[in-house]
Amino acid sequence: MEDIIELLQERNVKIPVPLELPDEDDLVEIEEAILISLPDEYKQFLLEVSDIVCGSIEPATCTDPSSHTFLPDLASRAWDIGMPREYIPICEHPNGFYCISQVGQIFLWFSGEDMEDEWDSIWSWAKDVWLES
Repeated sequence: MEDIIELLQERNVKIPVPLELPDEDDLVEIEEAILISLPDEYKQFLLEVSDIVCGSIEPATCTDPSSHTFLPDLASRAWDIGMPREYIPICEHPNGFYCISQVGQIFLWFSGEDMEDEWDSIWSWAKDVWLES
């Protein structure tokens, strides 16, 4: 995990208005807004690297409600088009969403279809997908 965090930090693109990392209180507010608990590993991911901009995909964020990556809005869009409610979207995909289960598995969900691909953790997803985008 630490290796992946270091790689993400090295590839972080400086932007005019940098993203902010959430704190524990922000995550509690997110959980209350989406009415589902965030898996512990995903909380750690959000607390440590959700301010990073790298590659061509944009994982969910928790501090700016006006952002198109704001987790409650992302979840609402995903659930509205049929993603099972027990999954939490972590990133939008052109044809669906990457999502996380309560046990921390990551899937690629396509609208109206079954889950495809699978990663054992958010960190393996970050290495295989986010860093390679």
